[in-house]
Amino acid sequence: MSDTPVHARKSDILLLLTARGLRGFGDGFAIIILPAYLSAIGFTTAEIGFAATASLLGTALSTLAIGFLARRYELRLLLMIGAALITVTGVIFPNISSLALIFAVAFAGSLNPSAGDIGPLVPLEHAALAKEAPAQDRTSVFARYSLVGALATAAGSLAAGLPQLLAVHGIAELAGFKILFYVYALLGLIAALLYRLLPLGNVYAERTLSAPLGPSRGIVYKLAALFSLDAFAGGFTVQSLLAVWLFERFDLSLVTVSLFFFWSSLLSAFSFPVAARIARRFGLINTMVYTHIPSSLCLIVAAFVPSMPVALGLLLVRSALSQMDVPTRSSYVMAVVTPAERAAAASFTAVPRSLASSLSPALAGLMLAGPFGGLPLVVCGVLKIGYDLGLLYTFRHVKPPEERV
Repeated sequence: MSDTPVHARKSDILLLLTARGLRGFGDGFAIIILPAYLSAIGFTTAEIGFAATASLLGTALSTLAIGFLARRYELRLLLMIGAALITVTGVIFPNISSLALIFAVAFAGSLNPSAGDIGPLVPLEHAALAKEAPAQDRTSVFARYSLVGALATAAGSLAAGLPQLLAVHGIAELAGFKILFYVYALLGLIAALLYRLLPLGNVYAERTLSAPLGPSRGIVYKLAALFSLDAFAGGFTVQSLLAVWLFERFDLSLVTVSLFFFWSSLLSAFSFPVAARIARRFGLINTMVYTHIPSSLCLIVAAFVPSMPVALGLLLVRSALSQMDVPTRSSYVMAVVTPAERAAAASFTAVPRSLASSLSPALAGLMLAGPFGGLPLVVCGVLKIGYDLGLLYTFRHVKPPEERV
């Protein structure tokens, strides 16, 4: 833990949370306007899909690179560079139309086509937060981090409607898209200025390792493997595919499904601080496992029930429980590795998750077209329970500092 006074550490944490909120707000509208903008300038659906793939691949590689670089450079500098990349992306993207340039910027830039918080800034922020937060407060800090990100992303999603609002007042929709890209760039600039306020002494990278991972290598590899199984399972019920199942299973309207996902997201967001409270009493691993298993059982049962209200109720209960492992997982990874390995550990556990989650949606699409449309929900639930049991078996005796008595 840092020797900096408590009030200074709280100020640094607030800076990081504010920057996270700005990033989340930008990602919230960028994920929606990205395909709409590309379509408006003449890209086909296939080309948009390739651009999204290029972005995801570039994000995975840049996140992996952070795992190697973070031990050599000061975290504050890397955070500022990552935020500057947001600004550069937001300025360049609306001013190019060449297919090759679009792919290049999608690959090298910061635009995130995924609903999840991914990218090179995530492991850096995790490492910085873990350094500033006392062990007993670490999970609560990560819960606030996740909550701020989720709420900011939701607010950003609402902002994505700005081009249509401007069109009503005579401003071309394409111009509205470009305005939002410039807002995205401005958010990156403000985030960079916030990172600049972080003192060097508080987030300076430790250079005691000759490799990105040292004594905690085995732990990180096992966690990465288990987290990849969890992500692979989650890919069977990504929101777009779950929406398709709801449309086909219960013939729901778009408005009803949208309302369901709004409440689902809200329940997930406010489960983060609840998870921190539970973890303080029962431990991080127990919280991750024993909230996850009931959520998976709700998902499996929802696949079979004939009643629409019951199915939606089970899915909402699942939403209230299934994301409690987000802040606890981040906190646990930061707790069981040495301070010098934190950024690398966050990176090396995040990248396999991203890659694994990209494999299962295609399989789920085939299952939805089969005789039992609820099969993806069942597969997801069963695999996630397998992940939970594997996590409990492997790490039940690996305690973070605050749980060791």
